[in-house]
Amino acid sequence: MHTAPLVNRMQGDMPKIGIRPVIDGRRGGIRESLEEPTMNMAKACAQLLSQTLRHANGLPVECVIADTTIGGVTEAARTADKFRKEGVGVTITVTPSWCYPMETIDTDPLMPKAIWGFNGTERPGAVYLASALGAHNQKGLPAFSIYGKDVQDIGDSSIPEDVQDKLLRFAKAGLALATMRGKSYLALGTVSMGIAGCIVDETFFQDYLGMRNEYVDMSEFVRRMERDIYDKEEYERALSWTKENCHIGADVNSEALKRTSEQKEQDWEVVVKMTLIARDLMIGNPKLAEMGFEEEAMGHNALAAGFQGQRAWTDHYPNGDFMEAILTSSFDWNGIREPYMLATENDNLNAVTMLFGHLLTNSAQIFADVRTYWSPEAVKRVTGQALTGAAAGGVIHLINSGPAALDGTGEQTINGKPAMKPFWDITEKEVKQCLDATLWCPAVDFFRGGGYSTDFTTRGDMPMTMARINLIKGLGPVLQIAEGYSVELPSEVHDILDQRSNPTWPTTWFVPNLTGKGAFQDVYTVMNHWGSNHCAVSYGHIGADLITLASMLRIPVCMHNISNERVFRPSAWTAFGVDEPVGADYRACAAFGPLYG
Repeated sequence: MHTAPLVNRMQGDMPKIGIRPVIDGRRGGIRESLEEPTMNMAKACAQLLSQTLRHANGLPVECVIADTTIGGVTEAARTADKFRKEGVGVTITVTPSWCYPMETIDTDPLMPKAIWGFNGTERPGAVYLASALGAHNQKGLPAFSIYGKDVQDIGDSSIPEDVQDKLLRFAKAGLALATMRGKSYLALGTVSMGIAGCIVDETFFQDYLGMRNEYVDMSEFVRRMERDIYDKEEYERALSWTKENCHIGADVNSEALKRTSEQKEQDWEVVVKMTLIARDLMIGNPKLAEMGFEEEAMGHNALAAGFQGQRAWTDHYPNGDFMEAILTSSFDWNGIREPYMLATENDNLNAVTMLFGHLLTNSAQIFADVRTYWSPEAVKRVTGQALTGAAAGGVIHLINSGPAALDGTGEQTINGKPAMKPFWDITEKEVKQCLDATLWCPAVDFFRGGGYSTDFTTRGDMPMTMARINLIKGLGPVLQIAEGYSVELPSEVHDILDQRSNPTWPTTWFVPNLTGKGAFQDVYTVMNHWGSNHCAVSYGHIGADLITLASMLRIPVCMHNISNERVFRPSAWTAFGVDEPVGADYRACAAFGPLYG
């Protein structure tokens, strides 16, 4: 198995970061003395970002520096024109000195923007920063403030660690925002089993994310299967790979409901075809044009999608778990590649949350039900054993019917510890370990059309972030965030608890980090405050990155367990209540309104 070439599979170029070196425009010795240190500051910023960051598809992040320093409105306009032509999606203004704020700021209302004001004493960069931020806030153009804690000497081109952290956090979130703009969410079907998260709210996608909505009825899968509108050569290769690498698990159905060997064989054929078709619907496939299907070859330029499945599909056809699990994993029969964001049950709100996590971490995401809170007392009663260690205060059982990415097994490692990695860092050995740690079990009784579900248990001690967007009438979208860790329970405890839900589905035992107050008073309170039946789970503690992205999109965060020192929002947010950050977030988002609305 090889790693696929780094490509942009979407229509449109990847967004770039624009670096704006602004300068005191007064000639006669002032501007001239600042030209070199100002431009060097821009170059150092660009070097940090381009050498550290990658897009989720593995391509390097490109920075575009203004042709000259910006001392006034004419040079600001020239730079804005250059950035438009170069495809810049996010800007960072840098300066070591005083400049004329109103003449030099970035006034594009859709462009995420930050200002790094050099902390030095020779020229008042901090004075410009404060004045420019005041101008941004007064004009309704929120900007992020980046100001180092320690004074540096003018001409020092090094970037302090605290400044690096803010530059990288801002850039990652800004690129995620710019990547979503103009792309599609593809609904494959409609509402599953009355779940409100399946209702596609076009206003949310358009006004908050800058995305468009595309729709395909699930009957399109039938049409393409019956009329052979898929790459037959790839299908044969995919089916062979599946039979070789996907290990069969237990069939827990009663004898009367078990499918015959012939039916199970046909199920494999159908679910592999479904996988090819879903991918082709999302991003297109030039092979289809060669076969005479030019329209189908185009795809829908979908950065994320969701498959309804239940029940209109699953009462008659094999379920979508194989399709969803394989596409959302970082590998398949074509090698190691970028995962696709495909939500179960067409829960588009969870798909967007998965997309946020993917664009911020570059890695696969776990789709899961927030199924059960197991208290220490309940576990003791049911198993006769006490929970210990990180699980001592209780655990949340994250489990769904089997669509979770196989990366979620935790069989990839970073520094010897379980992890979920960007696809370009995953080895062939780790792919095999993920596959070997997964069993494919015949679908249970309420999937009347058959199919297969994944069965694995996530390894413990993985830093994880559980998140979810919810829509609230009269308020709009809100984001929930819970950082924590996966835990492993003793096998005899796991087995008993797992049997009470479904032993043929993937399990992640999750324990949130507790603060002792509010929604994070204890594990039960986190579960009790969760706003939906689903969540997206990312590897790593990315809560601060999610908060930064949410503020750019004007989505308030209703619950999180991130320390105040890690929260990074536009400077205007403090004006809405510096001592009440949660309320200030709501008020700021309401005042500025959705980014594209």
